[in-house]
Amino acid sequence: MVGLKRVVLAAAAVIGLGQGAQAFELGVIGFQFSSETHARVANAATAAAKAKGWNVTLLNSEGALPRHAEQFDALIAKKVDAIIIAMGKPVEADAQFKAAKDAKIPVITVQSGSSPHALFDIQTNEYKVGAEAALYLLGQLGYQGNIVTARFDLNVASRIRGKLLDNVLSENQGVKELGKFSMARTQSWRDDVRAGMQALLLQNQGKINGIWASFDGQAYIIDDLLQAQGVKKGQIPLVSVDGGKETYARIADPASTFMATVSIPFEEMGKQAVDAIQAIVVEKKPKETIAAGPYLFTDAVLVDKNNVQQFLK
Repeated sequence: MVGLKRVVLAAAAVIGLGQGAQAFELGVIGFQFSSETHARVANAATAAAKAKGWNVTLLNSEGALPRHAEQFDALIAKKVDAIIIAMGKPVEADAQFKAAKDAKIPVITVQSGSSPHALFDIQTNEYKVGAEAALYLLGQLGYQGNIVTARFDLNVASRIRGKLLDNVLSENQGVKELGKFSMARTQSWRDDVRAGMQALLLQNQGKINGIWASFDGQAYIIDDLLQAQGVKKGQIPLVSVDGGKETYARIADPASTFMATVSIPFEEMGKQAVDAIQAIVVEKKPKETIAAGPYLFTDAVLVDKNNVQQFLK
């Protein structure tokens, strides 16, 4: 009888272990993987979660809001343990954020803006980032001359960068903005930027002293257009924000017009999101021990010819 009792207890322990060992289920959505930064965050979060032994459902909304909402709904229906969203849309997908909260599924966003239904948003301080990019460009111009800009006002981070540039220009009247191109949120955004900036460059030919782009993906297209026109490095300084292998290679390339970027640590932010879920959801630590308010800020670094080699490594 004692032996039988031991066998029953051992079996119960094994069942208990099996239940306890059930893998944590994480959902990760990137809004548009054709934008390298979205993919970098989502892929880094996925890798960090898998390193912990978690199961990961990785989804790409392909820049479409209806698809984004559907994928969010699918993760809620699947009853995942937590969700990470890279460059999401808290305003447009408010119903999904609320549904996740109601289902007691914690959500952490990256570079998305805050939602009352999410734990917090991991992002760089875009006010600092915007000021740094703007002042670097003006420094290259000696605070005199004409610029054109490529903007993306439908994204909160890019919009803040643009507003900071406007503030800097309002206090430095020696620099004039000759024209601006505002990108639409489309799946064919590269074609949109190419056509819009080509028209702007043609319209202001011979008058442009510098170019500001709201993110590096725009800057690559502008750099290619300038190089095709025979513009040499430093003749029309091009400054942007984001960072990444291609950006650093262009900054180091003497043939490229790309001068500097404010580098955002996207991979680190994806990993931070996973670490935060580990602390808050798995280890049950209070959210306030990780982030005091709706944002968890990370530092960005200006990269130009003086420090680009260490980033290329």
